[in-house]
Amino acid sequence: MDRSMSVSLWCEEAEEDQSQDRVQTEDRVQTEDRVQTEDRVQTEDRAPSPLRAAWDPTVSGRRVIQRLLRVEERYSPSVLYITLIQREPERREELAKWALEVCCECGCGEAVFPLCVSLLDRFLSASLSVPVSPYCLAAGCILIASKLAECDNVTADSLCAAAEYSFLPAGLREMERLVLATLRWDTAAVTPQDFLPHFLASVEGRGGGGSSDTLRRHSDTLAAMCACDSRFLGAPPSVVAAASLNCALRGLGNKGPAQLAAICEALAELCQADLVVLQCYSDMIEYALRQRLRSGVQQGPAEKEEEEVENERPGTPTDMREVDF
Repeated sequence: MDRSMSVSLWCEEAEEDQSQDRVQTEDRVQTEDRVQTEDRVQTEDRAPSPLRAAWDPTVSGRRVIQRLLRVEERYSPSVLYITLIQREPERREELAKWALEVCCECGCGEAVFPLCVSLLDRFLSASLSVPVSPYCLAAGCILIASKLAECDNVTADSLCAAAEYSFLPAGLREMERLVLATLRWDTAAVTPQDFLPHFLASVEGRGGGGSSDTLRRHSDTLAAMCACDSRFLGAPPSVVAAASLNCALRGLGNKGPAQLAAICEALAELCQADLVVLQCYSDMIEYALRQRLRSGVQQGPAEKEEEEVENERPGTPTDMREVDF
């Protein structure tokens, strides 16, 4: 009896020791995994952002532009939606400007915002109804565009924080699924930023040199301004890109009239648009830019008189070097 009890006690003690060893081993493994995770996170924080591939001239040219021109019409919103928005453009422009601010705060690339606006317009064009939380819709479009155009996409928590938590991450992910289902997962739309590098390469080949980075940056900014302005809703992305590049060249003021006219004709030929149409869109962009600069001047000190405001209004074309991008 005593022997059996001693054996029983010995077995129980051995089992307890083994369980304690197993628990200690699991704790040690978890601790090591946690330390490795923290080290990996710190390494990722210290690591530089992913590098983008350099521009490859072999993937440019008329063949690529022709392909983009054939596809761009597929992603245009409906005529009914364009008519309704242009009657009351305030709400749509408010959402677009908020999306632009969020993209800038999150450090998104130049391709995220125009793609986000394209997704927003196409969703509203298909549904013709605004969801309960319009900012959740805009944030969902930013999330999708960021996943498509960037290596490190914007997080759902960052978008919720930008909207002051008017919606939660769960609601944002549900909105993302709704947008994808409505658009049938066809989200890789053609935007003006897709045309700009090809048009810029053609301009450089025709003697429109200078600082290509500055010219690209100004053109991107003008194209983003067009995305916020409902007057350009429904305009072909190729024409918007060509007109933005044309305005940037005119605004920089380092080309003569004859050279600018030749480049404008070349851009009209590339985007298969009439020269008068391209010049009309260029004038519309310059007018919209002057309005934006004028509103910025009028939001200054209240003691400024109307005559001083008139004197500070820029002429045509606007000098792009005076604009703070």
